[in-house]
Amino acid sequence: MSRQQDEQGVVLTAYTSNSEALSTVGCREPTEFPGASRRTGQHNVQRGRAAAAALGWGSGKAPYQRCSSQDSLDEQAMVDYFTEVEIIQRSGDTETQEDLQLKVADEGEQEEAWLMEAGLATLFDQSASDGEDSIVLLSTLTRTQAAAVERRVETLKQTLRKRNKPYSVPDVREIFKPSPASQSKDEAGSTERSGSSKQEVEGLGNGAGPDAPGGGADAETDINLEVSFSEQALLYREGLKVTQPQSEADDRLPDFRVSQDKTGQTRVGDLSSEDMKKVRRLVLIEMSALFDTCGIEVKAHKALKVKVRESGLFGVSLSTLLEQDQRRVPGTRVPLILQHLMSHIEEQGLDTEGVLRIPGAATRVKAVCHELEHKFYEGTFLWESLKQHDAASLLKLFIRELPYPLLTVEYFSAFLSVLKLPTKKQQLQALNLLLLLLPEPNRDTLKALMEFFQRVIDHKDRNKMTLNNVAVVMAPNIFMCKGFRSKISEQQEFAMATGTANIVRLLIRYQKLLWTIPKFILNQVRKHNMENQRKMNRDRAVKKLLKKMAYDRERASHKQESTAETEGGFIRVQAPQFSMVSMAVQLTEDLKASDVLTRFLSQERTLSVKREDLCLYEMGGNIKERCLDEETYITALLELNPSAEWVIKSVQH
Repeated sequence: MSRQQDEQGVVLTAYTSNSEALSTVGCREPTEFPGASRRTGQHNVQRGRAAAAALGWGSGKAPYQRCSSQDSLDEQAMVDYFTEVEIIQRSGDTETQEDLQLKVADEGEQEEAWLMEAGLATLFDQSASDGEDSIVLLSTLTRTQAAAVERRVETLKQTLRKRNKPYSVPDVREIFKPSPASQSKDEAGSTERSGSSKQEVEGLGNGAGPDAPGGGADAETDINLEVSFSEQALLYREGLKVTQPQSEADDRLPDFRVSQDKTGQTRVGDLSSEDMKKVRRLVLIEMSALFDTCGIEVKAHKALKVKVRESGLFGVSLSTLLEQDQRRVPGTRVPLILQHLMSHIEEQGLDTEGVLRIPGAATRVKAVCHELEHKFYEGTFLWESLKQHDAASLLKLFIRELPYPLLTVEYFSAFLSVLKLPTKKQQLQALNLLLLLLPEPNRDTLKALMEFFQRVIDHKDRNKMTLNNVAVVMAPNIFMCKGFRSKISEQQEFAMATGTANIVRLLIRYQKLLWTIPKFILNQVRKHNMENQRKMNRDRAVKKLLKKMAYDRERASHKQESTAETEGGFIRVQAPQFSMVSMAVQLTEDLKASDVLTRFLSQERTLSVKREDLCLYEMGGNIKERCLDEETYITALLELNPSAEWVIKSVQH
């Protein structure tokens, strides 16, 4: 459910079900541990060891009711987890938290909210303004994505029928019914696409057996970004399975490989806001289709009111923090206080043993927190007096004190459900989709944290903080958000420990893959844009209006020249921000985006912008705007988007 804020500064939010937390992670509830206290949160090292022993960690014996997610975290790692929980409890920062209860969405309400968020409100409300766009969106969906939409439309229809309420929900068979003129063409194309997709998926280890070409252990580590994840999961579910990979310990997670795409990798932040809206809608449908295909139900939660501070540093929403920061430093994407804390820890040296694990003095941390609230924005805080372990404790406090989870209320349960997916590859695919669904402030802040954690891990030989160590220490800070622990039982918390730690491990280990947009999603956006353009071109009034715009007049003036030069073996590259406003570049099979930038820099000698701050953009045609990966082959991209124009611009990192 979406967060809302009323005029009194009250944020509507909610937290994962206390009673469902255990099952959400995908583990069965363990038996009561001997001698375990019934007081929530009172953990110590002995209890951590007892829990580890009860679950079979580090014993060499077959674990009792052990989850697959527990295989790679040993006894000592989980002792660190519960030690961190005890430190959080002693810190006292949760004493004034409200005792929140989850309210599950009413029957049918979840489906309505989902359809609205997916841009398909017109399927249950004919007065919705997105009718034309909904039709275009539906035309881009895969079979599993279409099935996800059908399921929710049918569920909503049945709910309204039970309530004896009038409704205008169409029959699901009518939603995806092709027009007679295009049916035969679509069927032929669908057969061809289905065959090629199946062959491609099988070749990448999603359908091939161990003895088949491309099958086996190597195939299980290949990531296919060109075929819908839910389609791949469907083939896996239908019995085309490969041998399950063995679980890896500590930092030895599989090295997943992504085959090079000549049209370039698309990172989060490379697309325009208009295209990102389409990405988010498609990703929501795809994420739901993936969980549906694997038989995993992720429930939505209704929001409850929580009072939120309207200014300050700790206990303030990310959106409020960024509003404050952007007034001081325009373009800020990650809260300044968090940036300063991470920088200070690094400046003190990441070779310090136990950095992030050893806590600062609780009373001193509280005093520094109070001082930062009053002096940070004034620039009078003495950073040189801040001890490294105190700074690390403040960083963790900042995360815990967020008024709602960094992973958001809406998708908190979905993140916890990731480990229910049957393979590590599918878990990564789900995390990739979930990260794309996060609001920009949450996604950018989480990315900055994961990059920082990796820099800590890079010094593990000296600071003794491996991937596992960082994950188990940070997991309770990320997942035990405000109000969450007030009702959760010890058994549930023990079972959740390894699940949440493993999710953090995946986020850190595979961050370069996770913060990218899969090619199949981008291709659906391109198709969506092309359909919209066809409709726009049929509307002469809109076309006439667009021609009056200055940008389109300039674009039209160069179109003939650009087309001619492309046909003659050249492309015209525009650089309106710089003194050399355009240049012709010879088109070859090996021409990359990096080569275009090198050519531009060699001619623009007075340029004050650094190379890393420049990007070649693909603009127009079937994409609004896309910052190109420097390894993008221009010829391959022209085949995908022959009407594209090329623009060099400076970018803000």
